[in-house]
Amino acid sequence: MERIIAHLDMDAFFASVEERDNPRLKGWPIVIGSDPAEGHGRGVVSTANYAAREYGIRSALPISKAWQFSQKAKQEGKREAVFLGVNMAKYSRASQDIIAIVRKYSNTIEQASVDEAYVDLSFAKTYDKAIEICKAIKKEIFEIERLTASMGLGPNKLVAKIASDMQKPNGLTVVLPENVENFLEPLSIRKIPGIGPKTESFFNAQKIFLVKDLKKYSREEMVEMLGKWGGDLYHKIRGIDDSEVTEEYEVKSIGEQETFLEDSLDFKFVMERLQALCQGVFRSFKQSDFKSFKNVTVTVRFSGFETKSRSHTISKPSATLTILKGEAIKLLMPFFDARENPNRKKIRLIGVRIEKLH
Repeated sequence: MERIIAHLDMDAFFASVEERDNPRLKGWPIVIGSDPAEGHGRGVVSTANYAAREYGIRSALPISKAWQFSQKAKQEGKREAVFLGVNMAKYSRASQDIIAIVRKYSNTIEQASVDEAYVDLSFAKTYDKAIEICKAIKKEIFEIERLTASMGLGPNKLVAKIASDMQKPNGLTVVLPENVENFLEPLSIRKIPGIGPKTESFFNAQKIFLVKDLKKYSREEMVEMLGKWGGDLYHKIRGIDDSEVTEEYEVKSIGEQETFLEDSLDFKFVMERLQALCQGVFRSFKQSDFKSFKNVTVTVRFSGFETKSRSHTISKPSATLTILKGEAIKLLMPFFDARENPNRKKIRLIGVRIEKLH
């Protein structure tokens, strides 16, 4: 049976949920992330709605830069952006409600993240029928959740995911099997999942900007350039993907991090913040369906943006805050002496994460 796969991608999800729940925000540019502190904030943008994106504000942009863009817009007589903190509990509840809607239309769904999912529609047998189902899913999400979603439809997960990003917001892009290579060839190589800024720069230096430019290399040449991943990429740029839509949505870790208002090497202050992060992580762990964890990771970013992570797998599964704090403290201690910080660099950010969840 011919595979027909849809990819559902919620539009500016966090910001859209906030706008839905607070009608007075309707029409305003909304930025979700850390406190901008009037241009002195230290974190990054998590999500920006489409009105904020018109100002140049994007995910992962430093929050201080987002504030500057907002102020520039204000000076031009436009609305300044509304900055809000991240409310993951609220977004997770909305995500669960959306997935419950999608389950009415297919028995096989792979939730890829809090705001996206793959839906196997092969049972529809024809693209015309699958398009009707996609439209029905989008309509019901809008009517019940008052949120818009963009969808991509194609012969596999890879093509469906790329397609869902083509007509945002509230789009539906269909790529028939016979049109896959024609659809991909004119796209920027960054549209291919797995090609990030570094790989893009590597290829750009060789005058490769579009997918069709990359197709001039043989599989052997790509393996020689990029190792095993080169072979995978050779298939990706031709729209070949045999991966199945798998029902399990596996949460691989639970973590939190904090960017300090000022870089610090004050032992008492950093340890206090570490313990506060541990409490937050443990709170999320207790609210989850997991019963234990077996790995603790601590991340440290120095003032020069050098970032290090250190992990420890404990001898047997644990479910206590005491163990979490103890392991995190042991992992952080070397960052105050020559073991991990011989030049006594100040710390900009710390993070705590638990993994190997059961």
